[in-house]
Order: sequence, then structure tokens, then C-alpha cells
Amino acid sequence: MDQDRKKRLVAEAALDFVPDDSIVGVGTGSTANFFIDALAARRERIRGAVASSEASATRLRAAGIPVLDLNDTGELPVYVDGADEATRGRCLVKGGGGALTREKIVAAASRQFICVIDDSKIVERLGRFPLPVEVIPLARRLVARELEALGGRPVWREGFVTDNGNVILDVHGLDIADPVALESTVNQLTGVVTNGLFARRSADLLLVGGPDGVSRI
Repeated sequence: MDQDRKKRLVAEAALDFVPDDSIVGVGTGSTANFFIDALAARRERIRGAVASSEASATRLRAAGIPVLDLNDTGELPVYVDGADEATRGRCLVKGGGGALTREKIVAAASRQFICVIDDSKIVERLGRFPLPVEVIPLARRLVARELEALGGRPVWREGFVTDNGNVILDVHGLDIADPVALESTVNQLTGVVTNGLFARRSADLLLVGGPDGVSRI
């Protein structure tokens, strides 16, 4: 079974967690796009969505789903998004698409965070995928030096600007033995907006697409 088929299966499975007449948090990326496409088929049953990126907002509107501001909605019942890496303990690395800050905000505002991935994203230990860190542009070199001191090799994602007007450093070579501690440490660096570790607020449920269908963790 190819990756797109697995992603489509988990995206469709996530619909089971979307209450009728609700406002849904929607993530960013290829698997989230499959979820938006699936959600379009029941758009009359929901009130709208809060998007974690401008790209997802555009796709939602094109599907006929109203896009709402989180400041106007309050707490959301569910947030559905993908990940670049996930452990069986449901800690994640996200931000390959650069939307990590808004993703983290919407996840924090949701009672349930459903992470939809294919089985290639499951790892025993986070760190194989470079850790994205969103940084205020003025602080890019300062933060890079601090990340090097933590044992990482930060690479500026040149030519990319986040929806918040910031830059991304992708940190290679980190050994992430304690995701919660590292998330806090990196977030404390002056100039960092946030990083792509979702450990302090991890996923509540992983839906994993594999050769035998969808499994739950």
C-alpha cells in the first residue's frame, strides 16, 4: 500500500472523532490535506474549522468550510493534524511545513489532539527528522549558536518565512532522549518563538496507516 493510500485511510478514520455541529481544529501538511478533503463531504454537519496555517485555511475555504478565528471560538473539541515523527508514547516532531507555532496553539486550545500518520513516521526515539525551531529573524545567529551548544547542527531554511513573519532553523543531529525537557530548554532560548517538539502537549491518540489498515495508539 502506497503512502498516499495510508494517509487517506487515517484521514478518513479521523472523521469518527469529529462531533456534529462542532468547530474543528485542522492542521497543516499532506495528511491534513487528505483530512480536509474528507471533511468536505460532511461540511454541512460542522459549523466550521480553525486552521493552523494560511495554506490550510485556503484549502478549507475552497472546500466550502467556513474558517473561523480561534479568538472567537474558545476551546475546540478536537484537533486533527499529522506529524514528521512520532513515538509510541505519542510525543511528536512537527513543523516540516513550517506551521509549528500555529499548530501548537491550536493543539493547546483543543480537548483532544488526534495525530494522523502513516507507519513510516513511527520511531523509537525522536531526532531522525531535523527539529524545526521558529525564530525571530533578528535572533537567527544568536539562537543558532545556542542550539549548537546543545549538540545540534542548525540549518537556516533559506527563502522560507512562516505565516508569522519569522524564520526556521532545522536542527540536525539532536539525540532527543527526553522530549519534554528539550522542548522546554529550546523554548527558553531568547529569540525562539517555539520548537517542533510536541511533548508537553502530546497527541492524545495516534491513528497510524499501515499495510493492514488503520491502527490506534
